[in-house]
Amino acid sequence: MSLLIREEPLGLLSEHARVPIAFTVERILEVSLRSNGLGGIALDERQVGSSYVKDHDAEGEDPLRWPKRFDTTRWGLISAHDGDRRIGGAVIAFQSAEVWMLEGRADMAALWDLRVLPEVRRTGVGSHLVRAVESWARARGCRDLKIETQNINVPACRFYRQMGCTLGGINRFAYPDRPHEAQLLWFKHL
Repeated sequence: MSLLIREEPLGLLSEHARVPIAFTVERILEVSLRSNGLGGIALDERQVGSSYVKDHDAEGEDPLRWPKRFDTTRWGLISAHDGDRRIGGAVIAFQSAEVWMLEGRADMAALWDLRVLPEVRRTGVGSHLVRAVESWARARGCRDLKIETQNINVPACRFYRQMGCTLGGINRFAYPDRPHEAQLLWFKHL
C-alpha cells in the first residue's frame, strides 16, 4: 500500500461519505455502577447474544447532512488514499458554537468522524489519520482533542486508548432511543 494522507476541502464530504462507517458489534463494554455510582463505574467487556451491524450513516448521521445542521466553515477534512483509491478519512469539528462537544472552547477540536474501508482496517490507516487530525488541530491553536464513541464499539475504544486518549466521560443516558448504548468521551491533550 502506498498511503497518502492529505487535507481536502470540506466540499468533498460526498467522497468521504462513500467510505462505509458501519461495523459489526460482537462485544460491548457494559457500564456497571458500584453502589449507585458512589463506589465507581466499571466497564465490563462481554459478548453480545447475537452480533449485529451498526451503521451511523443509515441512522441519519450521514456526512451530507452536517453542513445543514452545523456551521462547518472552519471544519477540516483529512483523507487517506492508496494511489487514486480513497480508503479512509477523518472530519474535524472546530469552532462551531452549536457543537456541544466543543464546549464553546476555541482551543478544542473534535474528531467528528473517522472511517476506513473495512478491508484495510487494522493496517495503520486510522493511526495515520488521527495523527494528521492532531497536527491539524495543533496548527489551529487547539490544546485538546475530543472524541465520542459508544460502548458498543469496543475496537474503537481500544484504538483511541492505543492512540494515547483517556476516557473522560461516560453518559449512560445520552441516547434515549438506544438505552443499551452509552456515550464514551475520549480526550487527548495536544
